[in-house]
This record gives sequence, C-alpha cells and structure tokens, in this order.
Amino acid sequence: MERDYDHSAVEQRWMKEWIGHNYWSAPDFPEGEKRYTCTMYPYPSGDMHMGHVEIFSIHDAIARFYRMRGYQVMNPIGFDSFGLPAENAAIQRGLDPKEWTYSNIDKLYSSAQRLGCSFDWDRKIASSDPEFYKWNQWFFLKFYERGLAYKKAAPANWCPNDKTVLANEQVVAGRCERCGAEVTKRYMSQWFFKITDYADRLLDDMELNEGWTDRLKNLQVNWIGRSFGAEVDFAVEGGDPITVYTTRPDTLWGATFFVMAPEHPVAEELVKGTDNEAALARFKEEVAKLSEIDRTSTERAKNGMFLGRYAINPVNDERIPIWVADYVLMDYGTGAIMAVPAHDARDLDFARRYDLPVRVAIQPPGDQLDAATMSEAYVGPGKMVNSGLFDGTRVDESVKKVTDWLESEGRGKHAKNFRLRDWLISRQRYWGTPIPIVFCDDCGEVPLPLDELPLELPESSTVDFNSDSAQGESPLATAEGWVHAPCPKCRKDARRETDTLDTFVDSSWYFHRYLDPHNDEMPYDRARSDAWMPIDQYTGGIEHAVMHLIYARFFQKVLMDMGMAKDPEPFPHLLNQGVVTMGGKKMSKSLGNIVEPQEAFERYGADSLRLYMLFSGPPEANFDWPAEGVDAIGPVAHDWLKRVWRLCEENRDVVNVGELHLNPADDALRKYLHRTIKVVTVDYGAFSFNTAIARLHELVNQVYRYRSVGGGNPQVLREVITALLKMLAPIAPYLAEEQWRRLGHDTSIHFESWPSFDPSLAAEDEVTMVVQVNGKVRDTMKVPADITEARMTELALASRKVRSHLNGDPKKIIAKPPKLISLVA
Repeated sequence: MERDYDHSAVEQRWMKEWIGHNYWSAPDFPEGEKRYTCTMYPYPSGDMHMGHVEIFSIHDAIARFYRMRGYQVMNPIGFDSFGLPAENAAIQRGLDPKEWTYSNIDKLYSSAQRLGCSFDWDRKIASSDPEFYKWNQWFFLKFYERGLAYKKAAPANWCPNDKTVLANEQVVAGRCERCGAEVTKRYMSQWFFKITDYADRLLDDMELNEGWTDRLKNLQVNWIGRSFGAEVDFAVEGGDPITVYTTRPDTLWGATFFVMAPEHPVAEELVKGTDNEAALARFKEEVAKLSEIDRTSTERAKNGMFLGRYAINPVNDERIPIWVADYVLMDYGTGAIMAVPAHDARDLDFARRYDLPVRVAIQPPGDQLDAATMSEAYVGPGKMVNSGLFDGTRVDESVKKVTDWLESEGRGKHAKNFRLRDWLISRQRYWGTPIPIVFCDDCGEVPLPLDELPLELPESSTVDFNSDSAQGESPLATAEGWVHAPCPKCRKDARRETDTLDTFVDSSWYFHRYLDPHNDEMPYDRARSDAWMPIDQYTGGIEHAVMHLIYARFFQKVLMDMGMAKDPEPFPHLLNQGVVTMGGKKMSKSLGNIVEPQEAFERYGADSLRLYMLFSGPPEANFDWPAEGVDAIGPVAHDWLKRVWRLCEENRDVVNVGELHLNPADDALRKYLHRTIKVVTVDYGAFSFNTAIARLHELVNQVYRYRSVGGGNPQVLREVITALLKMLAPIAPYLAEEQWRRLGHDTSIHFESWPSFDPSLAAEDEVTMVVQVNGKVRDTMKVPADITEARMTELALASRKVRSHLNGDPKKIIAKPPKLISLVA
C-alpha cells in the first residue's frame, strides 16, 4: 500500500466498495432507535455546484455521526426533476426537456457519489418519472374528492418572461422568483388547493416544530397572517350590499369613504353603462402593471378613481363615496375596505391627495388630534370619540364591545382572516405533472378514473414550444393528439386539461415515497411510513420558509385526515444552511456564477473539499467563494489531511501490548484526547462542524508536540489515532476508512461506535458561561475556568440558540472570561 496520500486512489477504491455493496442501505422497518435524515429535494439543473457541496457535506456529516452513535439511519436521495428551468434550458438548446433533465440527473448523481455521500442509492426517485408523478395525480384526485382541489377564475400573478402564473409565494418584491421579470396581474381560470382550510392548524401546530429557529417560525406566522376582527355589511345605493373585513371595527365612525380593489367584480357592475366604465378599464390596466409590494407600500403616492356611487355606513347611516384604489388588494379580506384616514396611514395619504374628509374616532391621552391638520394616522391607545353611545370606551376593550354590538344589531359579526391565500397549483408549461381532468361539453369537468393513471406527458416532439402562449395557454395545448380524449363518463370527444401541476406538489410528499419507492399499488405503505416518520433531521435553505415548508406541512395534515400519516408535522427538526455566494451573489445556474466541484475533486479530493466547506463557518452562515477559487482548498484543508495521513502512517504499526505504564507526557496527551472527545461530541450534536474541526486540528498538534519531545507510548498513540479517525470519519470519510483498514480492521469505520470519553480524564474546572444577545440571555453553557476570549466567542457563535437571534455576524462582542459574553446583533 502506498505511503503517500493519493486521494484519487483512496476515493475510487472506497466509492466502488461502498456503492457496490450498498453500505448505506436502510431497512423498511428500523431495527432499534432510528434517525430519518433528509435533505431538501435537489433540483438537477446541471452538475453539482458548491451550493450543493455545502448542503450535502453538512447533511452527510450529520447522517454519518448518527450511524456511529448507534442509530439506524434512513438517508435517501431523489431529484426534483420537473419544472420550468429545465423546459426553458431545453428549448434554448433545441433538446427534449426529458433528455436534458435526465442527463443532469446522471451528472449530479455521479458527483454526489464522488463526494462520498452516504445515501441509500436504491431508494433514488425522480419526480419526472411516471412511476412517481402517477401519485401526484392520485393525490390531486383524492384532494378533488374532498373538495380541496378546485378551479376558479381569479386574479393571478403572470410572469411575461416564463409565460406562466405564479403562486404568491413565488413573487419576490414584485418579480418572478425564478427569472426576475416584473410580474403583472391577470384574470385567469386556475386550479387551487384549499390550503386556507388548514390555516389554523398550520399556525397552531407550529409549536410542535421544536427544532425550528424563531426566525423561521415567524416567517410562517407572518405569511399565514391570522387576524381577528369583524365582517361588516355596507349597503350600496342601487346595488347589493358589500361586506368588508376589519380588525378595527371601533373606528367605523371614522370611515369617510369606501374603497374597493380595481379588480373587484362589483366595481365593474357599479359603473356598467355609465361614463366611468371605460375609465375603470383604463385604470385597471395601469394597476395591473404594479407589483403587490408597490401597491401596498406606504412610500408611494396612492392612485384612485371615484365610481360615482355611494355606500351607507351601517353604524351611523352616513352616505360615503365609493372609490377604487391601487392600494387595496382583491386577495386580502373581501377586496373592499371602509377607509378611516385618521387611523390608517394609506387611507390618510389617499384622503389628503383627493381632498376627502378626515374624522377622528380615537383620541389619544394627552394632546388631542385635529383632523384638519394631522399629518400622521394615529394607531395607538386612547378612547373612542365621535362614536355615539361608545364615546369614552377605551381601545383595549373597544373592539370586542363594538363587534358584539354589531352582531346583536345584525350589522356585522365576529370574523377571522388570514393573509394566506389558497395555493395556486396551475402552471402553463409542458414539463410538469399533467392534471388528470378532462372537459366535456355534456358532462363538464370530469376527473380521470384512478385506474387510468398515470396520465403521461406526450412526447415533446408533438408539442410546439414556440407557439404564442402569451394569452396563458400551455404548450401542451398544441399536442392535438394528446389533448383530444374520450370523456370518462359519456365517451364523447373531450379535451384534457393542458395546465400542469406546480412542482411544489412533487416536493410536498416525496419524503413518504422514499420509504416505499417501488410501490406500484399505492403512493406508499402506511406501515413503512409510520415506522420512519417524522423526519428527525431535515436540512435545507431558509428561502423555502413560505413555499415548500408551508406546502409540505399542509400536505402532511391532509394525509393525516386521509388516514395515511400519524404525525401532524413532517419535520420537527430543521437546519437551515447558509447560502454559498460568489462575489456577493447566490451561486446559481440562472446567474451563471457557479463553481462545479470536478477540479477540486481531481486536485485535492472529496475529503478536502468537504472539510473546507464545513470549516468555513457555522452551517447557518453564508459563505462567499474565495477569489482564488479552488486553490484555497490546499492550505486550508488538503495540507492538514496530509498531515493526518502522515501521522497515521508513521504510527500504523503500533499495537496494544503489555500493561499501561504512563509517564506525565502520556497522561497529558490522554487527558487532552478525552477532553477533545467530550467537546467534539457536543459540537457534532450542535452541527458545529467548524469548531469540531478546530479541536481536531489542535489534537493533531498535540500529538506532534508529544512526539517531538520523545513521546511514543504505542498504546497511547493507538488510542489517540483510533479516536481521531472516528471523529474525523463523518467529515473526511474516505481517508478515515482507508487508515482504519490500514490499522488492521476488517469492518468499516462508519459502523464503529463513536468514541467515548472517560469523565475523570475529561474533567476540568468548569464554570457556567452566560451568552447574551442585545442584553438578553440566550444560552448558558459549561466552560473551562481558564477559557480564552477567543474560545468564548467560538462557543457562543456555535450555539444554535444564539445564532437564531443574531441574523448574521454580531456587530460587537464583549467577552468577560470566563462567565459572560455579550453580543450585539
């Protein structure tokens, strides 16, 4: 065997062994305590890049650590292989989207194997396989039966570049989340999942996700946006009453005008046949160009139009003018509001611009508001005024009292509202799951029978991708031979639905399919799912907080109601890794700034790349790829691994013989080893791989110092090297495996027990260190009494509790060894 560190030979040898003998295969039913580890469904846009390397390295280190801790580990992999980017890329290259996608899967699959990922390769799935998307269609039909899937005409977010609609969650600052094009509103007939039926459960079950950061929980809470208030009916002169939702019914007496969204269907009815009809149409066209962010901003001027009609305020019978305005959205509440300019900033801006009345309904304590001169809306505490029998009522009790009165008078009722809208699942693209519905002139909307699934996509050669789909029609509509199909009920000619499903449907249940990937009778066997679910450790980006994570949680709750799952939450423990950037921008195919790992593999090896990424900082921290590129891996990671290799080679022949006779140097090294095991075990448990690596660096330094002063006890060296390789195994699996076998072992190091420490050897004088963020205690931990400021900082920043309150690196650090460290966010 070669004495030098030939990373290529080592990695090729063990990759072939691990994959050929399926080392990482998990049983259908765990034998003992289990850990289901799962990384978010990767998208195969090409070969792996450093963003994939980061998340796979983090995730794989976790899975390997759990195996060595004695858990039965389920660690599957699959590919989120449907979607618009693949379709667009294939069109640009004149290729079949299927051909393009599966060639990318092969590349990513190969690189993941080279990286040393310990996935159960026999469980690999891809959402573009008919064997998988058959069950997307099955779920759609089951949701349809339960009234959770429906089609309706509604305002939709339209991306003019990708020529498809987007869910609200896929619009970021008014632009398409994928391509960056400015999104407009378009009224279209679309398919929805009724996620709003589960809004309360999505909020109330949040507390079950004990392993989520406060930041992540708050993102979902704010997106779902539950509020309590009242629904109030306003009579309309010459029309039907309009209901508004308000969280402040106590300000009704301050309503001086009435505002609807320009898209509100009642607005069209009110101006039909009048001089305002054409003006409203023009106004709607202008508003359609604005993003939702722009429309609701308090920083821009509000635009509106008087409809020439009046509503009646139900609390005082006052006649107030009806307007449409761009700051009112159709998909919040009922799409109509009573405008109370004295107590709402946007209403006040609008009133001042159009010279509309302002009336104070809540007076604060102290200085009194003057409606004629006030420049800011007042939303604080106080008492009701100008409000008839409620004058003098305090704000802290006014909402309930007024709502109770409205309900008793038949003028309104208690109500609850959500910011969350139903999940829009229609996509006007080819490369996705076909929706199993046909439209028949006689029978209407007809679902396909379950025994006709899967409804497969037509060959791409039958589809005209260059057809004009600007009006919202999918390219599938051009596949005439596929579109025309017999009606399942009457067998007459009918037309298939040509929209495909949002790809977030694929990723909302795939983690169940992993547990039974070859089942052709059901999506998965309930018993197998129950044996492994919920996921014990889920890993993925924070950017999915209000998309994938909400959708998957919704799916899980529907599965419970269908008798197909036992857990209300699918992944109660979640690690959000940071983003790999390049020049400050997220590394991605769409930006053209990716770095693929092949050069790093060839020059330095997978172990060096893994170690480099894990040593770059805490998993949650962002990492900017260095300007020197792959060259940075050498001095940071590869040189140290060569040092470990030499240490092992120089001491490979040491054996445990005779009695243990220790001199002071031997005893000191053993104590350092056991303290290292203790600390590194804690670091691994907290996923603080960077600090664990730092401790291993120092352990290796201690061994070399020991040797430099003549230390050479074979038993001590054997103990140290054995523990070192075990602690290194989750991070540098190839080197650890090779050197473990060179020590004479016949079985894999990755199924050995994690090293244990002797408490008497690991003991050191400890104190409790308090970690504060912005003056509040966020964590406490036992630390050595002689701890340095640098080590205090290291431990504080490694704490998940602390990091969840920092939102990045601290602005200031004040360390007072050994008991207090204070961080300023």
